[in-house]
Amino acid sequence: MADLQHPAPRHDARPDFHLCLDSADLDALRTCLPHPLVHGVTTNPTLLRRAGLRQADLPRLVETLLGWRVRQVQVQVSCAQTDEMLREADGLIALADPGQLVVKIPATREGLAAGAELARRGVPVTFTAVWAPEQALFAAMLGAAYAAPYLGRMQDAGLDGLAQIAQMQARLEGSAAPTRLLVASLRSRQACLDVIALGARAITLPPALFAELIDHEPTRAAERVFLADARADA
Repeated sequence: MADLQHPAPRHDARPDFHLCLDSADLDALRTCLPHPLVHGVTTNPTLLRRAGLRQADLPRLVETLLGWRVRQVQVQVSCAQTDEMLREADGLIALADPGQLVVKIPATREGLAAGAELARRGVPVTFTAVWAPEQALFAAMLGAAYAAPYLGRMQDAGLDGLAQIAQMQARLEGSAAPTRLLVASLRSRQACLDVIALGARAITLPPALFAELIDHEPTRAAERVFLADARADA
């Protein structure tokens, strides 16, 4: 959109920044977990299907991930009507202690109504598939824990995804609400750095990209030299 401009980067990640892994593949997640940098794991029906899992497998998935010491697991509803979303959310919430299970709900008209009711009860909610700045504002107005835009999908659709996300972040900061922008569909290290520079307070990324962020070969090379020198002096 022509009226969306990239602002200058404002700050780096804050101490309360949330880094999540976006996957339902336990083999891939096990290569990253447990690790103190990882706040939680985000899933959705598409990720479950890619991992060969069904809705019936969610209890085992949630139990396993919490056993790997993630603080939150995000699970998405699989229905479209408000009353059905609320019924399904009640079953999801029962899978974990309060606050550990975040209910993901698409930011549709019906989803916003369901999410508002859950947030009113104190259940953490992520409004997902957020594409427009006003949706992020609505998430804040309704007390959501997170609003989740998809950077890569926006770019695939021909949008200036970073500019859209900058607008969303500005709306959240202007609202003074605790709602975090949880940026998903991140496909490169640079994309992660770009959204962090815009002020986003949470990102979720595939396990392979987590490895790229945390495992730097020059650091490993320096470690090998230090260890060799330590052995030589022993």
